[in-house]
Amino acid sequence: MKQNFHTAQDIVDRLRVADEAELSTLERSLAADTRKTVQRALASARRRIEAERVERERVEGMYSFQDELASGKLLVGLDEVGRGPLAGPLTVGAVVLPKEPVIYGLNDSKQLTPQRREELAAQIKEQALAWSIQYIQPRDIDENGMTASLRAAFSAAIRDIEDKGVDVQVVLLDGNALHLDSREINVVKGDARCASISAASIIAKVERDALMVQYANEYSEYGFDGNKGYGSAAHIEAIKQYGLSPIHRASFCTAFVQDKLF
Repeated sequence: MKQNFHTAQDIVDRLRVADEAELSTLERSLAADTRKTVQRALASARRRIEAERVERERVEGMYSFQDELASGKLLVGLDEVGRGPLAGPLTVGAVVLPKEPVIYGLNDSKQLTPQRREELAAQIKEQALAWSIQYIQPRDIDENGMTASLRAAFSAAIRDIEDKGVDVQVVLLDGNALHLDSREINVVKGDARCASISAASIIAKVERDALMVQYANEYSEYGFDGNKGYGSAAHIEAIKQYGLSPIHRASFCTAFVQDKLF
């Protein structure tokens, strides 16, 4: 054996971190090694490398798909977070990504752990050609309704991107048509299919979650750090007991409280 292995554990440790090229070399070197520990480690490494390959192809496919939709033109991806909560703002993210480097790990933000979302959000902001976060406050949602709020937030995000000097040619929007821009292309489940929409969903989710944690310090009765404004059983009970805070959407809470305002 050419590699300088002293024990089976040395082999296991090497296989645990080996890339595809090194694994190919190790497989040849270890072909005659019949120890079960070594063979299990080889099988595990093969599965890991295959999973990494599939993941790379998935993300690269997201970039290719959005490029096809935009016919190679410069595009911005947009997505919203916080459509359904009882409290807190509607939050829209907008991201313009370069074609390279690829940001591996992009996905629907709901499919990612909080830690992974934060890691990716930092990478997105660092590598994006431009990005924007826009908020529509609860009072405006109550006054104007959700559809108008979505249109206002998406339009503001596009303007902000353009104000940063980016000449957007295509607007990729997650979900159904809103007809807010002549450049609009709608992609159902776009946060899992288009890299830029996924990136927008991730930064919007991270920003909104952080804001709700801040609100939890100000309005501690409602547990916003845990529920992020959504209608958990404990949150609804808190509304019944304490009424509405200034960041609640009154029009969303009529089943729980009539006129009790914080």
